[in-house]
Amino acid sequence: MLRDYLCCCHKSSSSASDDVVELDPVLLVSGIGGTILHSKKKKSGSESRVWVRILLADLEFKRKLWSIYNPKTGYTETLDDTTEIVVPEDDYGLYAIDILDPSFFVKLLHLTDLYHFHDMIEMLVDCGYEKGTTLFGYGYDFRQSNRIDQLMDGLKEKLEAAYKASGGRKVNIISHSMGGLLVMCFISLHGDIFTKYVNKWITIATPFQGAPGCINDSILTGMQFVDGFESFFFVSRWSMHQMLVECPSVYEMLPNPDFNWKKQPEIQVWRKHSEDGESSVTLDSYETNDCVSLFEQALEKNELNYDGKKVALPFNFEILKWAASTREVLNGTQLPDGVSFYNIYGTSVDTPFDVCYGSESSPIDELSEICHTLPEYSYVDGDGTVPSESAMADNFDAVERVGVCGSHRKLLADKKVFQLIQKWLGVSTNVNTKQYSTSSSKVMDDSIV
Repeated sequence: MLRDYLCCCHKSSSSASDDVVELDPVLLVSGIGGTILHSKKKKSGSESRVWVRILLADLEFKRKLWSIYNPKTGYTETLDDTTEIVVPEDDYGLYAIDILDPSFFVKLLHLTDLYHFHDMIEMLVDCGYEKGTTLFGYGYDFRQSNRIDQLMDGLKEKLEAAYKASGGRKVNIISHSMGGLLVMCFISLHGDIFTKYVNKWITIATPFQGAPGCINDSILTGMQFVDGFESFFFVSRWSMHQMLVECPSVYEMLPNPDFNWKKQPEIQVWRKHSEDGESSVTLDSYETNDCVSLFEQALEKNELNYDGKKVALPFNFEILKWAASTREVLNGTQLPDGVSFYNIYGTSVDTPFDVCYGSESSPIDELSEICHTLPEYSYVDGDGTVPSESAMADNFDAVERVGVCGSHRKLLADKKVFQLIQKWLGVSTNVNTKQYSTSSSKVMDDSIV
């Protein structure tokens, strides 16, 4: 049964305080790329923001976020051994997932691609939620595996904090994108704790069965995180690629080989062949179970130059092995009794599914050329990142499962999504006609560099 809670609507401060304690606390959980990351010097303890930033973005990214996977620990570790990556905990965890570059420059130009959970936080506050009492955020080092101890312990601490701060009321989780996979790992590995602290789980745009087009291409050529003129100030696709090939979280979002896709996702390569002085062109196709051999050959010569030294970054089979175990954890996740689950997935946006490199008129000679080739996609319905087919396939007994027309990140500021969340939480805004936008911000200006 869904319980109804009253929000504070045009009441006195004492009455508003009474209403706050009637709300179950909400914990917002971000996805990949959705958390501010700081680089912290081990000796002095000083910090600088390395993700996300616009000014000097590519330079600082390469210096502080380029990493290499340590198979002995399971963690991805920065190449700069004088620093460590940390997540700022300001504003009860909300700061790190609000505006991802909270600088004056970003607000002045209204770079809305960087306004992450901002509008949703404002909406929830307007519904009567209070930061630090009934509203919390969980950002994390998204380079790491979704089941690594650091991330699991962090989520446990956030759930405990929200539970205690609200006077022992169970928590409602709202997760976005890969954050839903992190929650699934937590359920599988710490089901007793999840049952103790969680009442409802609402997930948005989660790649339950992977994100074939985007992830396959990310491993081969990288990712352009922002579009338009902002991309000229941001991290380059190639720089991003060098980090992503060493991120367990990325491998964990490869298409699930055990899922019964309507059509198996493919990577296609137009190849040039020469034999006995004769040239020919073929279109080679790789389905999910065949892609590993392509990844291996395409990334065989991949390397970067860091501090005057060459660092080889081939396809990482140790990460693949770890990710396969994570997929087993995800496939075995069962929703605990007593927890209500709701799924919002994006629709009506062309979403990459199959990826093709080269063309019949300009074929690929050596597979290593793929890493420097822009892809062509074939599309399916989804949110532009996650196919609807994957986002719908949660395999849980959902209270409701609703498709909303919208793109992957913009679903976090979508009016229909807000209406669904308010209905499922049993709340409403103080002003029903309020329009949420990124034209103003309640986040402090961040001048950290």
